Amino acid sequence: MKINELNILALAYLGDSIYEIYVRKFLIGKGIVKVKELQAEAIKYVSAKGQAHYLKIWIKSELLKKDELEIVGRARNHKGNRHPKNTDILTYKHATALEALIGFWYLKQNFERLNEMMALILEEQTCTYMEKM
Repeated sequence: MKINELNILALAYLGDSIYEIYVRKFLIGKGIVKVKELQAEAIKYVSAKGQAHYLKIWIKSELLKKDELEIVGRARNHKGNRHPKNTDILTYKHATALEALIGFWYLKQNFERLNEMMALILEEQTCTYMEKM
């Protein structure tokens, strides 16, 4: 399978589920056990606005490598104009790009990079730092 040639939305589809697993595991690890509280906390991470925010920070901080930026570019430039009612098209495309990147790392079995970048989102100290940017 040539990952670089896969449909970008298929990468995002996979990446979305991987991202959710990381977020859910992180929140449960923080000791949150009530489903209503888990859902409320998860929205901060899994919303299109939250995902777009993290991707923009990675780009601004020059944390992404050339091949990763190519995936991001393909996802942002995908010609689809459909998006959820509660978000604008640009935010949605950035969120899709983050999900595609996660799917890319997963399929390449680059778990070290996947873990590294997810830690930037999920670790409390980093999240506090990132919110200031």
